[in-house]
Amino acid sequence: MKRGTAITITIIVSMMFAVFFIYPAGMVVKQAFEGTRADGTHFFTLDFFAAVFRNPIYREGLWNAFALGITSTLATLAIAFPLALIGHRYEFFGKQTLGVLVLAPMILPPFVGAVGVKQMLGVNGAFNALLIKSGLMEADLPYDWLAHGRFAGIVLMNALHLYPILYMNIAAALANLDPAMEQAAENLGCAPWKRFFRITLPLAMPGVFAGASIVFIWAFTELGVPLVFDYARVAPVQIFDGLKGLDRNPIPYALTAVLLIVAAAVFALSKLAIGRSPLGTAPRPKGRSNSLQLSGWKSAGCSLFFIGVFAFAAIPHLGVLLLSFAGRWYGTVIPDTLTMRHYIEALGNGLVVPSIQNSLLYAGCATLIALAMGLSVAWVVVRSDLKFRNVLDAVVMLPLAVPGLVMAFGYLALSQEGKAFRFLVGAGENPFLLIVIAYAIRRLPYIVRSAVAGLQQSNPTLEEAAKSLGASPARTLRRVAIPLIGANLAAGSILAFAFAMLEVSDSLILAQQAQHYPITKAIYTLLSTLGNGTELAAALGVWAMVFLSVAIMGAAVLGGKHGGLFKV
Repeated sequence: MKRGTAITITIIVSMMFAVFFIYPAGMVVKQAFEGTRADGTHFFTLDFFAAVFRNPIYREGLWNAFALGITSTLATLAIAFPLALIGHRYEFFGKQTLGVLVLAPMILPPFVGAVGVKQMLGVNGAFNALLIKSGLMEADLPYDWLAHGRFAGIVLMNALHLYPILYMNIAAALANLDPAMEQAAENLGCAPWKRFFRITLPLAMPGVFAGASIVFIWAFTELGVPLVFDYARVAPVQIFDGLKGLDRNPIPYALTAVLLIVAAAVFALSKLAIGRSPLGTAPRPKGRSNSLQLSGWKSAGCSLFFIGVFAFAAIPHLGVLLLSFAGRWYGTVIPDTLTMRHYIEALGNGLVVPSIQNSLLYAGCATLIALAMGLSVAWVVVRSDLKFRNVLDAVVMLPLAVPGLVMAFGYLALSQEGKAFRFLVGAGENPFLLIVIAYAIRRLPYIVRSAVAGLQQSNPTLEEAAKSLGASPARTLRRVAIPLIGANLAAGSILAFAFAMLEVSDSLILAQQAQHYPITKAIYTLLSTLGNGTELAAALGVWAMVFLSVAIMGAAVLGGKHGGLFKV
């Protein structure tokens, strides 16, 4: 790539990224520290920030959010590390299939899964019905698991949804270990448990840090699950509840700034820990560790462990699926009757079909924008000799580390009357451009990682040959480069499209009118509708599961490297 072209692309992408990512996040922080005098002039102040910490309700909300982030990360690690270690060390029956099955939580947005869990663990839910039927609980005194364990329920939902991210990062880190180090320790008589703590675990820490930082940030700023569990004393829900008074109340800005500062600090610490560790920069081993082939009860034990994790993680999916077919499900283990009525009624509901159309349009346009930006960035990173290309690569990965709630709040604030992003709001308060750009920026890292991987694997001499035969750079890109990395681009685009379709924070906050609702906002609205709204929401959730399953399988077939998509 010509140096001038690379610089031009870098400048254009950097400007777009600065306007639509750094500026909204910076505006949230600025508003949190900016007061206004009677004459309209602004001044720096810590009053709003201090007010958050003086108010016991906001302090509790921040503490609960932080506690949810920490406990969810620990719970996720407890699930993910044994899975990754067993998968790395041993060959057992059904390993390949089971390795795919344990990624099942990725096919369901966590707040939709919370609907299924509520049906399972409610006072008249399936679990209590099972206990009553077994004689372990009195029918007149059912236990309200959710009322007494909302915090634990949210942690459980976060862990069951997020452990694949940590599992893939740890698995990738273990796969890149030099087997000679463990073999040398074994030859010197090092016991297996000591070898694990002295060799394996320290070498895997870059993957642990990378995945754990994303899991913490995600759980710390999670909005959908606490909303469904009616857990109001948590900072993201307090921010969501404060949106109506955005023009008059600066506290939501201050709360959002605190979330951003904490998330940025966690991200920076994880990068610092990985960067300072020589283990994080160890060269890729030339060989690969030979997995131990298991048979008999040992093989069955490993298979059962993977199956057990999959079965436990599939409880929310099962709850949503049964609820979508339930004619009546009250106080019984499974629905009394099954029906397709909810799927038929959903198609006639005024929210459902328009929301699907909106989501397809939002996600489709966002994916095209992200594809153009992502391919340009990848081309500069891999095919240019710019000294700062690695900085560009790192910067465009930041949306994975910045909470979606922060970005959505920044976009909403900037789209108010008289603000910088007001031009993105169309006639009738249509947030089409606002949502499309928000989706595109948030999903850009998926396409960048896929495109970079494809360009690194393709042979540049083919492009050089085309140029030597007189092909223009544009023709070389169109006829040679893109066909060579087409599978990678398709994999990244499919995942970007699928996750944009099921985006929660941007959808709940930016879409304010029913005719503009995307799918996730429609599901959330249906949950609060009297009658069969919950069942209709479950039917729409099942559609989301099927859609995302197809997307992830398509990305896998086309060569998408899932672990790399979630690395920071």
